Amino acid sequence: MFLCVSPNPAIDKRMTLPALSPGEIHRAKTVQAFPGGKSTHVAMALKALGAEPLWIGLCGGSTGAELLAGLKKLGIDAHPVPQIGDTRTNVEIIDEAGVVTEIREPGSPVSAAELSAFERACNVLFEKGRESTTVIFSGSLPGGAPNNFYANLIAAARAAGCRTFLDTSGEPLKLALASHPDFVKPNQDEAATALGVKITSRESFANALSQFLSLGACSAAISLGADGMIYAPGKSVPGLFAPAVPLTPKSTVGCGDAALAGFAFALSAGSSPENALRTAAACATANCLADSPGAIDKNVMNKFRSQIHVETFMPDP
Repeated sequence: MFLCVSPNPAIDKRMTLPALSPGEIHRAKTVQAFPGGKSTHVAMALKALGAEPLWIGLCGGSTGAELLAGLKKLGIDAHPVPQIGDTRTNVEIIDEAGVVTEIREPGSPVSAAELSAFERACNVLFEKGRESTTVIFSGSLPGGAPNNFYANLIAAARAAGCRTFLDTSGEPLKLALASHPDFVKPNQDEAATALGVKITSRESFANALSQFLSLGACSAAISLGADGMIYAPGKSVPGLFAPAVPLTPKSTVGCGDAALAGFAFALSAGSSPENALRTAAACATANCLADSPGAIDKNVMNKFRSQIHVETFMPDP
């Protein structure tokens, strides 16, 4: 079973324009809205891969109702936890040159009572899926949530025997490492910020992975955008690198989320580290051509998967 935990979900609104000019009036050519937020994208990608993920998130207002309706249409089992504030809306603007501009709302602040209700609901699902569930925590935290929110949830999930995957940034990422998540996957900028280092070369990538492991993660990957993806399956074992497949993307929004879904799906099925990285990289690549973030096509993913060659290296101890 897969459980996707989404404390700060969204509606993703994708607009296309001839060009984006600051200070000018624009008329969008197309506007589409989809269920969004990083954990939602993960659930969508898992569904496309053939899994039946559960999704739990804080939802409020008309946008929260729209989000739940969208998840239902996709066949994703949703467990909403009510909040008074409206679910946020994120905007993705794509111009004719293929340049993507994102505007992300912070999300409505949540109360202590709402956070407690969310934690209780998560704990019920952790216990229900004891010893058999992969729990995926991803995305930003809403206003009002403490920075150790993910750390506490990961500790509770691990206490229930669940496997834990994490994709977040900043202080919530740093604090969560002490709870020993089974897997973390920041992108290059997020990893550099969390560790306070520059990540610009193969050597610095490997050192960053080693630091994540030494700080508590059991395994770690860093997505490098057009440069590919790097993965450390554990301490004192060879690291792995998958170069990116050259293509012209529709959008790269959600590629990291699709990669996280690929890792979770493959590793939970007992795939080797090499095959898990190959699947994750292929999911990210397929997302580049998807009609919306997370809406990958499994056949497209499989085509790219056959093209990805994984290289090995030995990270620093």
